[in-house]
Amino acid sequence: MTRTLWGSTVGKKAIMAVSGLVMLLYLVAHMIGNLKIFFGSDEFNGYAHWLRVMGEPVLHREWALWIVRVVLLAAVVLHAVSAYQLSRRDLRARPSRYVHRRPRASYATRTMRYGGVILGLFIVWHILDLTTGTVHPGGFRSGHPYQNVIDTFSTWYGNVIYIVAMLALGLHIRHGFWSAAQTLGAGRASRDRALKTLANVLALVLTAGFISVPVAVMTGVVS
Repeated sequence: MTRTLWGSTVGKKAIMAVSGLVMLLYLVAHMIGNLKIFFGSDEFNGYAHWLRVMGEPVLHREWALWIVRVVLLAAVVLHAVSAYQLSRRDLRARPSRYVHRRPRASYATRTMRYGGVILGLFIVWHILDLTTGTVHPGGFRSGHPYQNVIDTFSTWYGNVIYIVAMLALGLHIRHGFWSAAQTLGAGRASRDRALKTLANVLALVLTAGFISVPVAVMTGVVS
């Protein structure tokens, strides 16, 4: 059954949908955590510390955080591989150009592939910047996440990379949530408008929430 699920087009679409929803839930939680920066360094640093001790005393320090990381990594890999393989199948199924011009898809639909690449590259940069500190500007300070965020968004390139990636994320969510709903059977005619509205709201809220942090640093609201 596992081979059938992974080998079929329907199965790959289902895997993409489920893995996408897992990542969406994480993004909602991550955005809420990011917004704690508006309540000051103690609040934000306290939240970062809690992430490392959550689950104690049942779990050892950082075990729960690593479980989340492993689940997210699996979701990202399954999502990306499924998307690539489905794209290749689609190209093999219609190797020649259409005789008649197809109706123009939405901007989000036409840029899903490129948006995925942008987000993949962003994830690598984001980890190297604020998790490992490898490319962090001005010297990474372990245990000082508030100041590390300030450092990143005090550079023009940090702001550009982050904002471009978050705009790509918004477009990806807008179309991806709708596609996932269709794949999982929730996109019935009676629910179409509600699902499209929800997709738009999620994309807008997440994009605005994430972008608000670099904007706040740039304008001095957070310093």
